Amino acid sequence: MFSLPKNVAIIEVGPRDGLQNEKNEVPTGVKLEFIEKLQQAGIEEMEITSFVSPKWVPQMKDAKKIVANTRQVGRQFVLTPNEKGMELAKEAGASSFAVFVGVSDSFNKKNINKTTEESMHELKPFVQNLLKDGHFVRACISTAFYCPYEGAIDPAKTLELCKEFVSWGVNELSVADTIGMANPKESYILFDAIKKEFKDTLITAHFHDTRKMGLANIFAALQAGVDRFDSSAGGLGGCPFAPGATGNVATEDVVNMLHQMNIETNINLDLLLQAVEVVAPYASRPIETGMYKLFKSK
Repeated sequence: MFSLPKNVAIIEVGPRDGLQNEKNEVPTGVKLEFIEKLQQAGIEEMEITSFVSPKWVPQMKDAKKIVANTRQVGRQFVLTPNEKGMELAKEAGASSFAVFVGVSDSFNKKNINKTTEESMHELKPFVQNLLKDGHFVRACISTAFYCPYEGAIDPAKTLELCKEFVSWGVNELSVADTIGMANPKESYILFDAIKKEFKDTLITAHFHDTRKMGLANIFAALQAGVDRFDSSAGGLGGCPFAPGATGNVATEDVVNMLHQMNIETNINLDLLLQAVEVVAPYASRPIETGMYKLFKSK
């Protein structure tokens, strides 16, 4: 008989990962209302924005305003891909940081024009300085299962990248199925290995729903002992550097599944759906997650 955790933490990535690839410009005020509604629903960990070049990700050009006007509840992460981004985020008052590196060299080069090794060499001193100054750092491991350019990724390569981040002392590993190609068996095998290897590090699973296996992959990861999951309200998202990647697994569908299994999230589903309602008019494609369609049909 499999075992499941009694409680699960949801890390909401909609305001950052969900919106970064939206073609429609979402006004700053709408983003702030979206974040506030998510907090009211009970979400205490959230990626709220990223300090990246507006030339490459114009949706994130208001990062400073987002940080300055977001209520401090739990952890509000900002994504910082390089030293400049980290300095701007610190100046804006950010206290929790996310950095990212792809296991795949090809993905990394398309994304930030560096190999995985070059990225890690550049990131190390900045991450260590953040940790030394008492900041919380989550390391996001992209293309942990599959790469849009290289295909299947050897799990040993993913574990090796995780091991290097852990050796720096990062607080959390967010391990991502960036293009939504993983299946539940692969999810269980990789997360079982990660949980056994890194017992003192927070482990978070991040799934996209490209092939509609996001919830199944989460269930498999639950059985491997994972009790932290990234998700995006409304299933918003995608990756500008990963052709074919659709949205993240939807927070409302994840929360509903967990609650149906008597796993507590401390999230109010009705209030969560009201948060989706705030951003839905600005999405470039209709929001058609299971729980949101039920919400709209009432």
